[in-house]
Amino acid sequence: MPVTCPRCGWQGEQAHYCARCGATLEAAAPGSVFSRPAAPSAPYATAPVVASYAPRVEASARPAGFWIRFVAYIIDGFFLLVVQAVLWGVGWMSVGGGGWRAVGAATHLFNWLIGAVYFIAFHYRWGQTFGKMLMQIRVVRMDGGPLTLGQSTGRYFATYLSAIILSIGFIMAGLRRDKRALHDLLAGTRVERL
Repeated sequence: MPVTCPRCGWQGEQAHYCARCGATLEAAAPGSVFSRPAAPSAPYATAPVVASYAPRVEASARPAGFWIRFVAYIIDGFFLLVVQAVLWGVGWMSVGGGGWRAVGAATHLFNWLIGAVYFIAFHYRWGQTFGKMLMQIRVVRMDGGPLTLGQSTGRYFATYLSAIILSIGFIMAGLRRDKRALHDLLAGTRVERL
């Protein structure tokens, strides 16, 4: 049965998702604005037409823009700063004030590990960090499903690439229509509002 995408107008046969924009398609009702006349039925069975692959994007999904993501990142940074201060204080008290350089080096190493585990684990398990929970946004795959561990890990390390190119990778989220940053493009993810 012919279907037409109500979002972009793409027409196809027996497709569940639009090949152009990824919106969910439903068969158009006969006589509706989006329907076209059906071809005469053949006396023999025809093979189904397989639509080309296009990532499924929920029509109801609202992408999260640059500023809301920025505020969520600031909240996460504050949370990790508190954790860093607690670790530094515990380390300093455990050595009695002597050897503060070793405590500082160990604190930086633990902070990097805690930051990596924090972002990777929270995005993998819940799709959100504390900052994203407060801002009511989440990270999902392009088809709307939860991130795999590989995607979560790859997305975390891709944020370093977004940062080292003068943060242009982050700014892309404010400039692109789909609001995806460079690390989202590389990991096959998107950030949406709840």
